[in-house]
Order: sequence, then structure tokens, then C-alpha cells
Amino acid sequence: MTMAFDAGSATVTDDDLLAMYAAGDRMAARLLTDRLLPRVLAYAARLLGGDRAEAEDVAQEAMLRLWRMAPGWRPGEAKVSTWLYRVATNLCTDCRRAAARRAQPMGDDLPEAEDGAPGAEARLVQAARAAALDAALAALPERQREAVVLRHIEGLSNPEIAEILGVGVEAVESLTARGKRALAAALAPRRDDLGYAEG
Repeated sequence: MTMAFDAGSATVTDDDLLAMYAAGDRMAARLLTDRLLPRVLAYAARLLGGDRAEAEDVAQEAMLRLWRMAPGWRPGEAKVSTWLYRVATNLCTDCRRAAARRAQPMGDDLPEAEDGAPGAEARLVQAARAAALDAALAALPERQREAVVLRHIEGLSNPEIAEILGVGVEAVESLTARGKRALAAALAPRRDDLGYAEG
């Protein structure tokens, strides 16, 4: 069954979809999930050092919390996506703290190549670069890691990040700058073995 807003769903705002869901429209929930879940999942995976299972749990819990609070949502106070990133950030913090208490290291398995994927050497170089970035991100202080991932991987603006992290824009700029410097310093000694020496 095609709903009236299906054709123009790209122009329907997240606020509108959330309000429609709160009024009982299941298609609105599907559209909002399709929009937001992949972004929140990728964000959580970065914050959790690539632990896909934990990231899926975080993304699912963040979406559940969104559905629970939908009837009380007040449009204009915050963007739905910003609210969702903030919830995911808090859930990731909780996961990291629980993992630290359990003192279980996270695994770094290489993904299997799909048909038409780059050759073995290219995959190894790509995996080494990704692992090096993930390790360098994991070594950053928590707030710097969150700011760097939100800004440079998720592509959010500094005001959006400030709202998510509950700090001022100047603090975001400082966290991001310090995080980038720390990443550059951590990765600089590995330029040769990561294949950046000639570039």
C-alpha cells in the first residue's frame, strides 16, 4: 500500500515522520528508520572500535528510545538526528565502561572479500589503515574521539556536535583540533608500513 507521502518522502522532515509515527503511522516509522539507523549504526561502530555486535545493540536501543519518546517530542527544540546521536553517544559510553570493567579486548578480524573486491594485497593495506585509524581513535580521550568521529567521519557541523556532546562550539573546535593532532602524531610513525610513504 502506497501512502500519500511516499513519493515525496525525501521532503518530509524527521520531525514530521516522528509525529506521524506517534499518531500511529507505521510507514513513517519505517521511513525514519531507513533514514537514521544506518547513520547511527556507523557512528556507534566507530565509537566502539569496530565492534559491530555492540554497535547494532546501541543503534537498536537508540531507535527504541526514539519510539518511546515520540509522543512527547517537541518539534523545534532539537533535530531528531541530533537527539539520536546524543543517545547513541551515551549508550556507547556505557558500553565502553562495561567493557572496561570486564577487561575484555575487542577483536580485529579482517572482513572477507566479496566478488569483485580489491586483491589480497590491497585489502590488507586497506585493513591495516582502517585498523591503525581505529586503534588511534580508541587511544584518544573519549570526548576527543566523539568530536573527531562526529565531525570528520559523520560530517556533522560544530553546532550539531556541541548539542550532541552538551558543550559549547568552542569546546568542540578545541576537542576536534586536539584529537586531529593526536591522531596525526599517533599515525606518523606508521606512514611507511601503511603505504603512505610515496604519497
